[in-house]
Amino acid sequence: MIELNSEQKMILETVRQIVKDKVRPRAAEIDERAEFPWDTVKIFAENGILAPLLPEKYGGIGTGYLTFSMILEEIAKACASSALILIAQADGFLPILYAGNDAQKDRYLPGLAGGKLAGFAATEPDAGSDILSMKSSAVRKGDFYILNGQKCFITNGSIADILTVYAFTDPEKGPTGISAFLVEKGFKGLCYGKDENKMGMRGSINSQLFFEDMEVPAENLIGREGKGIASMMPALDTSRLFSASQAVGLAQGAIDEAVSYAGERIQFGRAISHLQAIQFMIADMEAGTEAARLMAYRAAGYLDAKEWRPARKACAMAKFIASDNAMKVTTDAVQIMGGYGYMKDYPVERMMRDAKLIQIYTGTNQIMRLVTAREIFGNNR
Repeated sequence: MIELNSEQKMILETVRQIVKDKVRPRAAEIDERAEFPWDTVKIFAENGILAPLLPEKYGGIGTGYLTFSMILEEIAKACASSALILIAQADGFLPILYAGNDAQKDRYLPGLAGGKLAGFAATEPDAGSDILSMKSSAVRKGDFYILNGQKCFITNGSIADILTVYAFTDPEKGPTGISAFLVEKGFKGLCYGKDENKMGMRGSINSQLFFEDMEVPAENLIGREGKGIASMMPALDTSRLFSASQAVGLAQGAIDEAVSYAGERIQFGRAISHLQAIQFMIADMEAGTEAARLMAYRAAGYLDAKEWRPARKACAMAKFIASDNAMKVTTDAVQIMGGYGYMKDYPVERMMRDAKLIQIYTGTNQIMRLVTAREIFGNNR
């Protein structure tokens, strides 16, 4: 169904080699130490895959969404946290690419291919799925906007060089009162709270951010006042595809571990891969993952074709199908490997913990089902 050209094949072969030589050997250590892998960021940047969606004029390699999905899948097979580096980077810069002006693109995008980090800051303590409950506000004063409020669970929050921050410029207008701003590390009034101690994805940084009369130059407004949702929604749709691809890779990695173990583990005089109970579990794991993969590729195809309306539903469906499957597959991988699967000596217990977050972040799977239903019924009216 998917025929890759020579450039795509070369990119993916490069990624597989990086994963084999650099990512996989570090995965357990990163998780154990809850350590952000700066060395991995450097490797990704040196090989042009830290921000591959960026056009070549900004330092990227100009891949499409399908190729990027496949890159994420390959990395997530070994380390979901390392795949999340690329996802957070894309989440942070895509609003600039979608809605920023030429000056903003020229100033901020090239550095993001070379090793600087980006972040997407919308979630607040009382505004997760209900983003209109956000309380962060921005008031224009001369050549600056004065931002006040706070954000939470922000990926790359305390380490990002540039953040796309959403705040109300006119709360009375609801969704048309939200604006987006480019916030640089070091802006006066930008304060950092704690970095969260998480169950999984422990190699990724999630931070509290506080804005205390933070001055943002008016030229850092993305688009126009009240147009923040216009850049937020496409970024959220694409992020759901990215998380789906991450989940597919994670599930495939768990399957590979379970199949390898089942072929070597001897019980009752032969490998457990000969047991029908194990064969049925592996078959279900493989089928569910292949279905999720094809849904992700379909969603990526819509995005590459700029068919935004069908892409919204396809990305939402791919996200909840792929992440629910990853949770089931990783849990079953632990079960197949028994007591060994529960131990940190094997990667499947880490994979199971990582899978849980994908069901939650960038929109919970319950919200993804709501988005899907709204698209279905909206199109039938």
